[in-house]
Amino acid sequence: MSVQIPHILVLATGGTIAGRGDSPLQTMGYRAGQFTVDEMLDELPDITASVRVTGEQFVNLPSSALTPIDWLKLAQRINILLSDSDIDGIVITHGTDTLEETAYFLHLVVRSNKPVVLVGAMRPATALSTDGPMNLINAIRVAASADAQGLGALVVMNDEIFSARDVTKTSATRLDAFRSPDFGALAPLITVR
Repeated sequence: MSVQIPHILVLATGGTIAGRGDSPLQTMGYRAGQFTVDEMLDELPDITASVRVTGEQFVNLPSSALTPIDWLKLAQRINILLSDSDIDGIVITHGTDTLEETAYFLHLVVRSNKPVVLVGAMRPATALSTDGPMNLINAIRVAASADAQGLGALVVMNDEIFSARDVTKTSATRLDAFRSPDFGALAPLITVR
């Protein structure tokens, strides 16, 4: 008897997590939204034993360029994708400038108990110490966990899980830029089911 592993779809919108600098030491002044979702997924270690990951490019922009019209289209796409019984959760790669706003909006309008996890990076993909790949792996792990079902939209950054209801960006440069000042993180990382 084979065990069915969860299928997580990574929906990419651009941002620093897909950003490119001119040197590995460049952590500011880079160009956001330069790598595609397929390129980002190709850089991850093989996790196919515990989760099936596919990708879809929604847009490839800095998050400051996203508009409420983009939010509506994103929410519509997520609701369609999550109605598919083959998809167990969604991870949205996103720039951090407006990640908290997008997360809160999706928390209000997504009509599914399946996990919706937003993730970004504080350093571009080409930086020597980029945080994007580990943040993305962690977001996939959270979206694949049965413990994340029914929690609404979540934000996974820097080894912490936050509810979209009360997360805020508190720094423009630090890796621990996201906080929930009133309630704290929901948890350290959840294990994959």
